[in-house]
Amino acid sequence: MDASEAAGRAWSTRQLAELAGTTVKAVRYYHEVGLLEEPERAGNGYKQYRVPHLVRLLQIKRLSDLGLPLAQIAALCGADQRPDDAIRVLDAELAATIERLQRVRAELAVVLRDRAPVDVPEGFAEVAGPLSEADRAMLLIWSRVLDERAMAELRDMMQTRSDGDDEFDALPPDADDATVEALAVRLARVIAQARERYVSVRDPGAFGLRGAEETRRTVLPAMAHLYNPAQLRTLARAEQIRAQSAPEDLAPPTEEDR
Repeated sequence: MDASEAAGRAWSTRQLAELAGTTVKAVRYYHEVGLLEEPERAGNGYKQYRVPHLVRLLQIKRLSDLGLPLAQIAALCGADQRPDDAIRVLDAELAATIERLQRVRAELAVVLRDRAPVDVPEGFAEVAGPLSEADRAMLLIWSRVLDERAMAELRDMMQTRSDGDDEFDALPPDADDATVEALAVRLARVIAQARERYVSVRDPGAFGLRGAEETRRTVLPAMAHLYNPAQLRTLARAEQIRAQSAPEDLAPPTEEDR
């Protein structure tokens, strides 16, 4: 093939797509959005793509493979263009994606190592093992209504099981008043200690992502659905005892008390 023949070489849509390592559908889409100029047609009506079309298509594919959105590619295909700003933005997005994926891998490692539950928010796999199904569901809801500080405090609270947690989880719906009262007394002490240490426990609404009222409107129906009547009675009574008791009455028990 001499130089004149080479310069006049033309490809069909399918041939161009194969040469560029893409698809006919992609080539047609690039025409639709104005990224790739329509070629001339032969006498039989078939498109005749030439070298400039191939170069342009390869540029589009290269930038697309790098992750640049098609909306930016049109301005970046010229030989004199230096897409520094777009590349920096893309690099920052990729760095954030890599960081997120590394966190996910770390969480999966904990799940596999400790057989931890997977239906808990990010960062909670290590501490959520002892939680009941209802508590795990409630934890997911808290993660959607509380900010990062409140969730961090909640995670810290979960590092150790509180007095009465297991008994609360096992409390039957028809538990009698004496059982509820005895458990509520213990939980009132736990609540008082948590309020003293964690500001988000004292005022959860202040840490609501959508405000205090929206937090309340989300959390209260969730609790009513997830916990049985005896558990709800216990929680309400524990808060009542906590509110009506002097701080010294709710201090941790001493060895003599035990």
